[in-house]
Amino acid sequence: MTTTKARDLRELSVDDLRRKATDLTDQIFRLRIQKAMGHLDVPLKVRTTRRALARVRTVLAEKTRHQAGSGAAGTPSRSSGPAESES
Repeated sequence: MTTTKARDLRELSVDDLRRKATDLTDQIFRLRIQKAMGHLDVPLKVRTTRRALARVRTVLAEKTRHQAGSGAAGTPSRSSGPAESES
């Protein structure tokens, strides 16, 4: 399995990232079943796949945050709700 750099993932579209996240989730599921049955040849593959999924989810969150932020330009990113009073 080749490692995917975050730099390469940022070039993908949101739909491609979601598809890749789903594929990696399915792969982790299959690897966990193999591990439970004792048929997993390379235990390190579970860790590398989990980290790849985390990388994909991170880039996906960055992209969705950026898309949401570009639609509301000029508005503060923090919620401007009522201030909490001290008692």
